Amino acid sequence: MSPAPQPRLVVEDLTVGYPGAPAVITGLDLAVPTGAMTAIVGPNACGKSTLLRSMSRLLGPRAGHVLLDGREVHRTPAKQLARELGLLPQSPIAPEGITVGDLVSRGRHPHQRALARWSAEDERAVGHALEATGTVELVDRAVDELSGGQRQRVWIAMALAQETGVLLLDEPTTFLDVSHQVEVLDLLTDLNRSRGTTVVMVLHDLNLAARYADHLVALREGGLHACGEPGEILTPELVEAVFGIESSVIVDPVSGKPLMIPIGRHHAARGEGGQPAASRSAATAGT
Repeated sequence: MSPAPQPRLVVEDLTVGYPGAPAVITGLDLAVPTGAMTAIVGPNACGKSTLLRSMSRLLGPRAGHVLLDGREVHRTPAKQLARELGLLPQSPIAPEGITVGDLVSRGRHPHQRALARWSAEDERAVGHALEATGTVELVDRAVDELSGGQRQRVWIAMALAQETGVLLLDEPTTFLDVSHQVEVLDLLTDLNRSRGTTVVMVLHDLNLAARYADHLVALREGGLHACGEPGEILTPELVEAVFGIESSVIVDPVSGKPLMIPIGRHHAARGEGGQPAASRSAATAGT
C-alpha cells in the first residue's frame, strides 16, 4: 500500500477572530488529508466557518499560520491563491438577472490576464464544469429563477471552472431539502473521486458528514476536539463532549459508516426491564 500523500493544506497553532472581539479559534493545529473529503463539524459558534474563512485568506490570523503547499496563505497574492484554492461561501448571492453560463464563466477569472480574450481553455473548463454538475441545460436560464438545489449545483459548477486542487465549502447543504442535500454531496464525492480534488466542507448534519467524509474534524469551543476517520472518532463519548447530548452510535446499514441516534429525555434508550440503557457505540451494539 502506497503511503498517503503529504497534506497540502496545514494549519499551525492558529488563533483567529474578528476585529474588536475575542478570538474565536485559539491554538488550533490541523493537517487536511490530500485528495480526501473532509467534513468540519461541531455546535453553533464553535468556529467552523471562521476556520474556513481563515483557510481561504478572508480572515487573517492573530497568531499561527495557514499553509498551502508550504506557502503562507495570507501572504499569497489573491489571484494566485484563487488558481489553487476555491471557496464556496455559505448562501452566496448572484448578481440580479445573471445567467447560469455567465456565472459559471466567472470561475475562470483567476486564470485570465488583463485585456486577454476568452480562450479555448476557458471554454473547455466551463463546459466540463457544466457537464460534471448536470447544468448544461440550464446555461441560458437566470440563476434567480432556479430551485435551491439547481442554484447550488450552479455555484459548484463555478467553483469547478476555477480548476483548483483544493475546494472549501461553507455549509453547502444549508436550506436544501434532504433530496437536494444528498444530490449536492453526491456531486462533491464525484468531483473528489474523478479529479482527486481535496474537499473541505462545513456540515451541520453529523450523519451526512460521517456518511460522505473520509475524515472528520470535530471542533469545540474554538479548539480541535478530535479528528480522524468517522469510524474511529464518532462515538457517544464524542457526541456528548462536543454537542452535549446523549446518543447511541450504530452502523449505518447503507454506507457501513457510523450513524448517530440522539437520545432526548422523551426518548430515552431502554434496556432490559424497561430501564434506560447506556449509550452504545457501533463496536458494542451487537454484544
